[in-house]
Amino acid sequence: MTELRIAIVGFGKIARDQHVGAIAAVPGATLAAVASRNASLPDLPHFSTIEELLEKGPPIDAVSLCTPPQVRRAQAAAALAAGKHVMLEKPPGTGVAELDPLIAMAATAKRTLFATWHSRYAPAVEPARAWLAARRIRSVHINWKEDVRVWHPGQAWIWEPGGLGVFDPGINALSILTRILPSQVFVTAAELAFPANCQAPIAANLSLTDIGGLPITAEFDFRRTGPQSWDIVAETDEGRMALSRGGRIMAIDGKAVAEAPDQEYRELYQRFVKLAASGESDVDLTPLRLVADAFLLGKRTIVEPFVD
Repeated sequence: MTELRIAIVGFGKIARDQHVGAIAAVPGATLAAVASRNASLPDLPHFSTIEELLEKGPPIDAVSLCTPPQVRRAQAAAALAAGKHVMLEKPPGTGVAELDPLIAMAATAKRTLFATWHSRYAPAVEPARAWLAARRIRSVHINWKEDVRVWHPGQAWIWEPGGLGVFDPGINALSILTRILPSQVFVTAAELAFPANCQAPIAANLSLTDIGGLPITAEFDFRRTGPQSWDIVAETDEGRMALSRGGRIMAIDGKAVAEAPDQEYRELYQRFVKLAASGESDVDLTPLRLVADAFLLGKRTIVEPFVD
């Protein structure tokens, strides 16, 4: 099998923690170069920008964009124009409509555009989806609270327009929600807490539902210290189903029934290799649409300034 030669563009925490190891572990994928203004890897070609990479870099087949979402659209367009397959870290962009031209470019060029939702690949997500499909769901609650200083240290872009703030992790919960529920959901109300010195929310409470009136609530907060929470609980006619640790553990009425090690990013790259082999794309914008609607419907409150 021909190796998919991949360049990582943007070499921050997520690229170092997840992408490098995942590429190394996936047959058919190889890391060929890095483009980043501030970081590099020993023994790999390094370039400051994607433009320099595409002009002067070694032969590559694909780019994995791990840059802040505010700059991904232009980078993805440049890569597609150069005939490369493109993987987009989540969220895939700063808005919904900006992805449409990229989808069209990929189709015209017969290249892959892959908008990734890594939390959907958590090991308990598919078991939860199968279990819920056979039950009547009465309510769903999301509790997604973490310490931004631990998980996003020094990442000022997350507080700028398009950075999404607390929705950067919160969109992971929405990606799981829209995978495990058998019906489409939409936002009906939102409360967004903005620090006085930031352009993105630090906390958010959402109300959602489906066409049948299913009550769904979500609490997102970047101010959690101590134990972190990445939980989704569904009350059904046959008991309570709980996903915890971001979809790694599934429990029914308190008893764990599915648990496995984290291989989310490895599975993302396995999917990317398969998509690139056929030139197909995979761009599901449902979680991003929910975030966009939360901003449209959200009641804004101003809270204390955030200091990293």
